[in-house]
Amino acid sequence: MTTPLWKRVIARVLEGLLALIFISPLIWVVVCSFSPQPGSAQSKGWGVANYLTLFGYQEGLPKYLFNSIVVSLVAVVFSVVVCTLAGYSFSRFDYPGRNLGFMVTLSILMVPYASLLIPLMVWFKDIGLNDTLLGVGLVITLFQLPMSTFIMRNAFDAIPKDMEEAAMVDGCNSFQALFKILVPVVKPSMVTVGLLAFLEAWNNFMIPLYLSSSAKSTLPLAMVNMRQQTMGVIDYGATEAGVVVLLIPCAILFLALQKYYVKGFMAGAVKG
Repeated sequence: MTTPLWKRVIARVLEGLLALIFISPLIWVVVCSFSPQPGSAQSKGWGVANYLTLFGYQEGLPKYLFNSIVVSLVAVVFSVVVCTLAGYSFSRFDYPGRNLGFMVTLSILMVPYASLLIPLMVWFKDIGLNDTLLGVGLVITLFQLPMSTFIMRNAFDAIPKDMEEAAMVDGCNSFQALFKILVPVVKPSMVTVGLLAFLEAWNNFMIPLYLSSSAKSTLPLAMVNMRQQTMGVIDYGATEAGVVVLLIPCAILFLALQKYYVKGFMAGAVKG
């Protein structure tokens, strides 16, 4: 039965309005980053003075971007590798404590950041990872494990075991079957895990706050500290410029990987 034209028109109009509601704050931030604002470098006329202020703030924008990129890469690589292997293990192997191990992994979701960051900071100081970009990336990976492992296990559960059994008959072992047969199939879920890890690492504030010095700050932490020193007035223009800089990589990656992202979340919804 064909949907009447007027219903389709109304549906499209409502979809457009809903999309406009969601993107309107982003449009507002972009416009304000170029517009004149009292107390900011761009006090008269339109221009890029706010971005120049952001570029030269303390350690400099390139330094903060570099720190954010390194932390994000560490979180993405470790999240994808660890959660792919963990999801494969929980899905395919039957061993004592498997279900308990999976529940313990999921239980990390119930642990608040603040309750672990102080002990981790003390422990990292003992092992030499305190105030390092690697340490920040590893902690972010820790909090990504529950959801990402859940996604990967469901993705492997959705694949018939006949595929890897046929590969093993041809002479593959478990790891060869995983990398040659299963990984290409679960690639959308791996992209989803990587994208979630990137978004969390790129925008995370609390973990770098506890584990990083000013020289190792990521861009979100630097933005919070970005204040005009005269009477403690916040430089909203430079802050909004920082939000735009933070937004660009997230928007590009999400738009580029959107089809994989949707497939990755749908993996495991229907088995067989």
